[in-house]
Amino acid sequence: MPHSADQSSPQLARQPAERSAPQPAGQPQDAELAATAWDLSALIDGEGVEGVTARLDQALDSARAFAERHAGRVSELDGPGLAAAMRELAEIHDLLGRAGGYAALRFSADTASPENGALLQRAQERETEIETTLLFFELEWAALSDEQADRLLAADGLDFCAHHLRRVRRYREHLLSEPEEKILTEKALTGSSAWGRLFEELTSAIEVQLPAADGGPDGESVALDVALSRLASPDREVRRNTAEAVTAALAPGLRTRAFLFNTLLADKATDDRLRRYPSWLSARNLANEVPDASVQALVEAVRGRYELARRWYRLKARLLGVERLVDYDRMASVGRDEASFDYAEAKEIVLDCYSAFSPRLGEVAKGFFDGAWIDAPVRAAKRGGAFCAAIVPSVHPYLLLNYTSRRRDVLTLAHEMGHGVHYALAAPQGVFHQHVPLTLAETASVFGETLVFSRLLAEDHSPESRLTLLAENIEGAIATVFRQVAMSRFEDLVHTERREQGEISVQRFGELWAASQEEMLGDSVEVSDGYRSWWSYVPHFINTPGYVYAYAYGQLLALSVYHRYEERGQEMVPRYLQMLEAGGSRSPEELGGIVGVELADPGFWDQGLDLLERRLSDAEAAAHASGRLS
Repeated sequence: MPHSADQSSPQLARQPAERSAPQPAGQPQDAELAATAWDLSALIDGEGVEGVTARLDQALDSARAFAERHAGRVSELDGPGLAAAMRELAEIHDLLGRAGGYAALRFSADTASPENGALLQRAQERETEIETTLLFFELEWAALSDEQADRLLAADGLDFCAHHLRRVRRYREHLLSEPEEKILTEKALTGSSAWGRLFEELTSAIEVQLPAADGGPDGESVALDVALSRLASPDREVRRNTAEAVTAALAPGLRTRAFLFNTLLADKATDDRLRRYPSWLSARNLANEVPDASVQALVEAVRGRYELARRWYRLKARLLGVERLVDYDRMASVGRDEASFDYAEAKEIVLDCYSAFSPRLGEVAKGFFDGAWIDAPVRAAKRGGAFCAAIVPSVHPYLLLNYTSRRRDVLTLAHEMGHGVHYALAAPQGVFHQHVPLTLAETASVFGETLVFSRLLAEDHSPESRLTLLAENIEGAIATVFRQVAMSRFEDLVHTERREQGEISVQRFGELWAASQEEMLGDSVEVSDGYRSWWSYVPHFINTPGYVYAYAYGQLLALSVYHRYEERGQEMVPRYLQMLEAGGSRSPEELGGIVGVELADPGFWDQGLDLLERRLSDAEAAAHASGRLS
């Protein structure tokens, strides 16, 4: 439907691109890890591809029958009639979600399979057909007077969808006529949706040719994610050579990806103009239920404290023994001994931390491991990074990892498990309220990651090891807060220039990318010429314009909530669980209020940034205590 076209099933809670650490070349996987894979049969009752087709057909038949009864007559519904109609829609969404989710997850597990691609396309085409069939309902609902809508929403039996229906009405001034909406919806399948799939296939197929000295006698060709993981190497020559190899691998398809991005920038500009959005980011902010001014306050607060990131990078240069970092040094490990955790150890750590906070939370997390709800090993053609997919409330959420036995992978598991328990606890809210806006979507994940980080830090008494752990945490926060805001700044620059000056050249994309990065890095990191093409593999710019600031929003919100937990202890636990259980049934302000957070407070963002600054001071102290600095 028009307001939720970017929220197709399954919902994928993605990690920032640099936070997952794919399998280094040649590293073996442990047995438990290798055996960890999804069982997608629960989505279609073990019926395979035929089950997908059957559910798509049933959903279409139900949608047509629904339209026959209600098209042109939504204004005639009373309270009980509206509740009954919404329950019918929920059933249709469940059928469609199961079929589409099965296709999407199969594709994520193997993006190179033609059969998987064809199945995903079939599901998306049928989803579009059903969406256009049902389009009338939200348009007619939005067209009702405020008085009639308020009267209907006051009726009994609408708790499972009331906030969703209120949210739909927020789009009233941006909706077009029903014929126009149908055209835009149907054309999106061969427009923005098709370009997004092409980008994913192109980037999943990128192979990086490692130098012979680094990759074996004849060098080695590895996936992009695997190559990026080598930027954590303690050897600067390995990092430099890898960065050059990544730049070389990005070069052949760079013009194609630039054209693809240009097309989507223009496509969004057209949509925004037709829908009368005042800026390129307004539609995203409306979906996130936050005003434009609030988002601008977040961005400016983070940009105003870019010096924290620069301070860390200057410290890191001293630890690495270089005068100034280059972009390929940013992810380098400062630890002299890289801690390794096999998958069973990671599982035990995460479960123990979650259970210590709340036995109920631990039990929910345990269910992910007891069932086949996690796909963890690195495989060829598997989608990179990490995500949690909550398909529909009637099916358990799924986690995707690319686990490589590093400590940061333990924290990634804790992060994605936070998404998972959030979705699981919110499932009773139903299909309309299970998900929260992107601005709150990272709260549980960052909170869970912080639980594990705090445990690891508290149990580590070696200054050298503490320094390594703090460094990993600080760099994760920089990637999630400062880097994501810098990426949001890049998006702002390219969307604005595309609208004001026309098609953007490859060179200009590189200049704008470098400008947004240099603003954050200042004099602490040199941005090399090769790095100017690295914007071209980031999926968020393509699939979800404006998404990235939500990482910073969620990270700082979660850190503020965790700070309250540190202050108040166990009294925060039931409040936190209540917030998760509420899902998206309330506004972000109301959800924040459950845990005592005032999202409207202009100084709110500084609370999370202050916590990051304390960790930076701890890292500086650990660096001195370890003898690494004089």
